[in-house]
Amino acid sequence: MTLSNEVKKEDILFVVNPGAGKGNYKYAISRIYEHVDQKKYNVLVEITEYKGHACKIAEQFKDKGIKKIVAVGGDGTINEIGAAIINTDISLGIIPRGSGNGLARYLSIPLNARNALNVINNHVTKTIDAAKINDKYFFCTAGVGLDARVGIIFNKSKKRGSMNYFRATISEFLTYKPKKYKLKIDNHSRKVKSLLITFANAGQYGNNVYISPDAIIDDGLLDLCILKPFPKSIILPIGLRLISKTLNKTKYLEVIKCKEVILKRKKNIKFHYDGEPYKAGKKIKIKIEPASLKVMVPCY
Repeated sequence: MTLSNEVKKEDILFVVNPGAGKGNYKYAISRIYEHVDQKKYNVLVEITEYKGHACKIAEQFKDKGIKKIVAVGGDGTINEIGAAIINTDISLGIIPRGSGNGLARYLSIPLNARNALNVINNHVTKTIDAAKINDKYFFCTAGVGLDARVGIIFNKSKKRGSMNYFRATISEFLTYKPKKYKLKIDNHSRKVKSLLITFANAGQYGNNVYISPDAIIDDGLLDLCILKPFPKSIILPIGLRLISKTLNKTKYLEVIKCKEVILKRKKNIKFHYDGEPYKAGKKIKIKIEPASLKVMVPCY
């Protein structure tokens, strides 16, 4: 597909993940044509065919001079497109069709397609921070330990929603053993034994499951969240705190504001970034990239 030569309208690209969500993606496309402001925009649609394809599509259209790209999918699709347009003047739009929709929920982007398209029609933008774990960008959270384990299990599961995430967390917790890590946090080092370590740019994983309710997506800082071992007898209250946005009120969660973290352990590390599982060596580096992505957001 090539960019339009029309002068009066601005080209806007919708990148559609057909596998995201429960609804028919063709219906989602019809909603785009029905509700987008076609006096303002010339609509272009590309459909992804495999994992990583959204990133390639965004790269191709970036080179052609497109200024607005909309992710029609979940956090994985958003992650791919966002990574391709970091530190450019391209605006990212979001039509949420995923299971978690962490970034959309955090930015108060409506989950209803028509209302989300109104956000795009109004084109109010907010510049947010991005973060990087090794060479992988993320916009909500990345993490290791139980965090990554639950993310991997939940990513494979067909059952979605906050309650299913809650159940997966409890199930894995019952057999999971805390791990030891060495951390260099900005300019100081420490050792920790933890159930999980989450690097939060936004406050939630998705599904309104909050690890760090006070995280701010444009403050130039990461929230380093260290969940310390706690008695199995309080797993239910701890799990409920994830949903009620009060986990930061317990003594078992330590939150440190920082710009860069180097994490080491004796064994190879499994981590997730925006829910995508990944394997690394015995050392990972996480850093914030302030004010690096423009996102279309509601004007209220």
